[in-house]
Amino acid sequence: MKMNLRVSRKKSESLTRQITDQLSNMIDSGTLTSGSLLPSERELANSLHVARNVVRGAYEHLAAAGKIQSEGRRGRSVRSGRRSAKARKK
Repeated sequence: MKMNLRVSRKKSESLTRQITDQLSNMIDSGTLTSGSLLPSERELANSLHVARNVVRGAYEHLAAAGKIQSEGRRGRSVRSGRRSAKARKK
């Protein structure tokens, strides 16, 4: 999947934050639909010319926010539906 993400080392916010914010906006706007598979950490890191741990951090932030979920060996996908804060605490 080709994603239109861009990062800038000149910005004050971290690369991880830039990726997190852009993916979050794509999910919220419906550009990335429920069930869409995200690129692997390696694929996205290579396309953005960043370290894998930068992408991993962004994916971890999105997972903690309940926006994406792990699909095991398939990778990560956009979570279907919105979970309430109460449901996330269980």
